[in-house]
Amino acid sequence: MPSIRKSQFTRLALASAASLAMAACATIPGANIAPGSPITAAEAQQGAEYHPQFIAEFGGEMSGPYASYVEDVGQGIAVQSGLATSPDAFDVTLLNSSVNNAFAVPGGYVYVTRQLVGLMNNEAELAAVLGHEIGHVAARHSARRQAAAQRNQLGGLGIAILSSVLLGDSPLGDTIARGALQGSQLLTLSYSRNQEIEADNLGVQYLTRAGYDPRSMATLLQSLAAQNSLDAQLQGRDNATIPEWASTHPDPASRVQNALAQAGGGTGVVNRETFMRRIDGLIYGDDPAQGMIEGSDFIHPELRLRFTAPQGFYMVNGTRAVSVNGDAGRSQLTTGPFDGNLDSYVRAVFRALGGDQQQIAPDSVQRANVNGLPATYGTARVNNGQQQVDVTVFAYDFGNGQAYHFQSITPAGQAGTFNGMYNSMRRISSAEAGQVVPRRIDIVTAGRSDTVATLARRMAYSDGQEARFRVLNGLFGDATVVPGREYKIVVRAN
Repeated sequence: MPSIRKSQFTRLALASAASLAMAACATIPGANIAPGSPITAAEAQQGAEYHPQFIAEFGGEMSGPYASYVEDVGQGIAVQSGLATSPDAFDVTLLNSSVNNAFAVPGGYVYVTRQLVGLMNNEAELAAVLGHEIGHVAARHSARRQAAAQRNQLGGLGIAILSSVLLGDSPLGDTIARGALQGSQLLTLSYSRNQEIEADNLGVQYLTRAGYDPRSMATLLQSLAAQNSLDAQLQGRDNATIPEWASTHPDPASRVQNALAQAGGGTGVVNRETFMRRIDGLIYGDDPAQGMIEGSDFIHPELRLRFTAPQGFYMVNGTRAVSVNGDAGRSQLTTGPFDGNLDSYVRAVFRALGGDQQQIAPDSVQRANVNGLPATYGTARVNNGQQQVDVTVFAYDFGNGQAYHFQSITPAGQAGTFNGMYNSMRRISSAEAGQVVPRRIDIVTAGRSDTVATLARRMAYSDGQEARFRVLNGLFGDATVVPGREYKIVVRAN
């Protein structure tokens, strides 16, 4: 969740059906262009138009040595696609996000998060993920997905509630109509399995042309699949594919063997030592400026707030909101325009959740005091056509014209699932805020007596140290550390 000032409200993770309709009426650049054709002026214009939105929605753009390195590698692999003859034709952005995420859009705009970069173990893997995304652009996959979405009239179907970030792919979420998609989101719709395989194959070709080891696509996918599985294990989830790569790249595990087959017996450089040196000190996990998940607590030192998620639920911190997810319901903490009246604020959130298709209003709006914070809340029972669900909005006045609210969905009669969380919200002191320290990647050299266990004990986590260390360093099965070789650990450091 971002740092939010009164003059810089982050929009709710919702969009009206009308905004989608406007986007759907627009011509889709690239929909009828042959795969592999050079970037057109229309595609370049579209990419430039949405570029600022992507930066805002995905954590902001990083600058400095880390970003320059990613840009150099990205431009070098992108030019292998034939979309343009000059590396400068591609805009490669390193995003300040703690989600494993990468994507590219028409016009030569390529994005990767620092979290995904931190999961990689060499430069060839970085080139692989960027090459994969460029492959989607070269094949005009996003344009074709947009056209299909418009034909199927995605978005604006019934209740535009809490967005896909909140609903995810849970059985409960599947019964609720998806929220309408913003124009920029239309460019990153989920790809089909065939499109993923095609992008993998193109990425392998680009790696080979650039002189990288083409097997790096497979090792990157293996690490990503392992990270997804570890996240599920640590969060107590059965579904190991949520959250997945960009929430749009299905089942990386099943694509590993295909990528290996495509690589064949090809060889090339991986530039492991260079990569390790260039990412040393990179923030790993949440950035305090966007709030941090610490066990079952979420703490935001800049917004000065803290709350505790219910037992059995896991949290995902995004740039616009933090979501709380479980089998018994979903919730999301975010914000909206506030004029000082919490009653009208809550009712406005309900109206936004309903969108243009259905009116949602609480049975009543009640006031409370939560740990010294003025609060207002209400619940509405909604029939979505398949079952009844309870939608709750619980808002807090933090003063100085700033309010935050939870928007939650539970099966009918179970709105109380999140009561403990609502009542845990509190304002934190400056001293408590000052104690929030980020985690960073630290590159260390294994000594003679070092083992996976000894290095893992240096990881700045209270749980899953060895599993985290193995996934972070691509050490699968019975693989061990090699003395004199560099490895990544995660430490607390300002």
